[in-house]
Amino acid sequence: MPKMKSNRGAAKRFKTTGNGKVIRSKAFGSHILTSKTTKRKRRLRKSAVVSPANMKGLRKLLPYG
Repeated sequence: MPKMKSNRGAAKRFKTTGNGKVIRSKAFGSHILTSKTTKRKRRLRKSAVVSPANMKGLRKLLPYG
């Protein structure tokens, strides 16, 4: 059986930590920033952990990640 392929779009958007958690970047931080508060923009810069509800589907997209 050949190796499974990672979904390349997902591979560019998610990173796996040493403990097996998956890190993602937050949405809504790229444009139309004038209407967003400084506090909100600062929060959007930080990364977040993927929720357990989305992990099952993500494991299929990133079988070796």
